[in-house]
Amino acid sequence: MLEMTIDIVDKGHNLHLENKDFSSLDPHLRRLRTLPYVFTSSLLQKFPRTTPGIYTVTGGRQIGKTTLLKQWIASLLEQGVNPKNIVFLTGETIVDHMSLISVIQDQLSSMDQDQIGFLIVDEVTYIKEWDRGIKYLADLGKFENTIVMLTGSDLMLMQDARKRFPGRRGAAEQVDFHLFPLSFKEFVDMKEGTNIHAIDTLFRLFDTYLQHGGFMTAINDFAQYGHIKKSTYTTYSDWIRGDCLKRYKKESYLQEFLKAIMVTYGTQITWNSLTRRVSFIEHHRTLQDYADLLASMDAVLIQSALLEHKLVGAPKKAKKLWFTDPFIFHAIKTWLCPEMVGPNTSVFVENIVVAHSMRHYPTYYIKAEGEVDVAYIKDNQFWPIEVKWTNQLHPKDLKQVQKYKNGLILGKNKEATQINGLPCLPLPQYLYENS
Repeated sequence: MLEMTIDIVDKGHNLHLENKDFSSLDPHLRRLRTLPYVFTSSLLQKFPRTTPGIYTVTGGRQIGKTTLLKQWIASLLEQGVNPKNIVFLTGETIVDHMSLISVIQDQLSSMDQDQIGFLIVDEVTYIKEWDRGIKYLADLGKFENTIVMLTGSDLMLMQDARKRFPGRRGAAEQVDFHLFPLSFKEFVDMKEGTNIHAIDTLFRLFDTYLQHGGFMTAINDFAQYGHIKKSTYTTYSDWIRGDCLKRYKKESYLQEFLKAIMVTYGTQITWNSLTRRVSFIEHHRTLQDYADLLASMDAVLIQSALLEHKLVGAPKKAKKLWFTDPFIFHAIKTWLCPEMVGPNTSVFVENIVVAHSMRHYPTYYIKAEGEVDVAYIKDNQFWPIEVKWTNQLHPKDLKQVQKYKNGLILGKNKEATQINGLPCLPLPQYLYENS
C-alpha cells in the first residue's frame, strides 16, 4: 500500500521515506549546504507539533516557503516523528479538488493511526477548487488526528478560502503564518550573529541590503560573486509574469503597469493619473485590478494617505505604490527596462521603512500642509515617522512631522540626536531594533 500511494505523489519531495538522512537526500536541503548563508526562520518554532488542525503558510514567490517546509520535516524527524506519518504534496501536480481528495485519502490511509499525521500541500492554490476538497475531508473527520499545512503565494485566495473553514481549523492559538523576505534584523543576525553590533557595521550591511533586500538567493549571490546574477533576477520576474498569466492577465498590460510604478516610484499617484502614463490601459479600474493582484502576490504594497481622525486610509486621496522589497524593483527593472535610471537611494530607504512597518501595523503616509513618510497605527493612535537619508537635515523639511509630539525622524546620522525637540535616530539602528 505504501509503495502504491507514494507513486501517486512526487517521490522527490518525500525522500524522508528512504530511511536515510533526509537533509542529505532532499534537493532543497542539500542545496543549502553549498551556500554561504542559510536562514532558519523563527516560524519553525511556531509551527504545530501536537495540535491537529488546518494551518496555512502564505508568502510571495521565491522567498523560501518550500525550503521552510523541508526544514520543518527535518526537525520533525529529529524529534522522532514516524517518517510514514509525514507526506509532502505539491499543488503543481494535482489538477482539481477531486484529485486532491483521492490523493489525500490514500496518503492518510498509509499513516500510523495511533500517531499524529503531518500532511503538507505546497502551493495549494494551483489546485482548482482546492478549498472544496479540504472542506469535504474536514467534514468527514479525516483530519481529526492530522496537522494539515497548506501553503500558497496568492494571499487573496488563501484569505477568502479560510473563511470557508469555520470551526475546522483546530484548537491552536495561531493557525495562519506569513513568511516575508528577511527583515534587516534577520539579515544582520544571520550574517554577523546576534551580538551587539557597532553602528558602522549596521550602516555597512544596510548598504548591501538596499541591493539584495531579504531574498536569500540574492543575498547568497552577493556573498559569492559581489553582485546579483541576472539569472536570479530573471527567475523572479518569470514567476511574476507566469503567475499573472495563470490568472488570465495580459502580459502587455502587466508590463505597462509595472513600468508606470517604476517611473512614479515613491510619489503620490491616483489611479487616473497613473492611467495617463500607460498606452494600452484605458480604464483606471484595470490598473487597480493589477495592483490588487500583485499585492495579493506579496509583490506590491499600496500605501494610502491617513485620515487622522479615523485612523484609516483615505480612499479618495492619492496613494503610493511600492514593491515589497528592493530586490523586486531591481528584478523588474532588469526585465523591463535595464537602461532606466532608477530613483535615488533615499527612495529605496523610505521603501524599506514602509515595508518593514507594514509587516506589523496598518501603515499610511500623511498628506496635509506637508507630508510625513510613514504613519503606523498602534495602541489606537498613529505614530508619524519622517525618513531623511541625507547628510544634512534642514528644519524646514520637517515642518509637518514637527506638528506631532510623538513624531520621529530617521536619518543618516550615526548618533541619536534631536531636531526641534523631536528624536532623530540612526535609521539602520532603528530598523535593526524594530523589525
